[in-house]
Amino acid sequence: MWLVGLVSLSSVLTACGTSLKKFPLQEKFGSTSTYSRLFDSTPAHTCEAARRALLSQGYITNITRDDLVTGQKSFQPDGESHLQLEIRVVCVPDSKDGQISLGFVTALQDRYALKKSNNSASVGVSAIGSVSLPFTSSNESMVKVGSETIVSDAFYDRFFDLVKQYLVSNAEPDEAP
Repeated sequence: MWLVGLVSLSSVLTACGTSLKKFPLQEKFGSTSTYSRLFDSTPAHTCEAARRALLSQGYITNITRDDLVTGQKSFQPDGESHLQLEIRVVCVPDSKDGQISLGFVTALQDRYALKKSNNSASVGVSAIGSVSLPFTSSNESMVKVGSETIVSDAFYDRFFDLVKQYLVSNAEPDEAP
């Protein structure tokens, strides 16, 4: 009896193991500068420059702190799709005196598609015969169909260049002796 139970348990576990989809390993965790840059400024100044860079490109900033800025922008390439891009910037000190900071940036793109659904019903009235009156309605809604992290080096290079421009333009002049 216990042997039958053991065989049954084994087959259930095997079935569960084979029904799980295996995803390819995508993280390499190598040394790369795609998502980070060093800045010759404090974390607060770096995040402020990042906030200004996002605002200058039409992003709506959701969180604005000395160590974190997030911004969001929407795009509609055609009538049946929608893209939403969210950029997150984290600013941390990278020197003991806090005058050098490291900015980490990640951009996440969500894709939405138009979903159309038709609902119909008919009503039969038996007192006067077999009469059907069709009632139809259609609903359209945007449904999230995908989400991905932007991995383009050129995208992040352009963003970091814009942050550097705002750091230079908002740098405090040195005090004269």
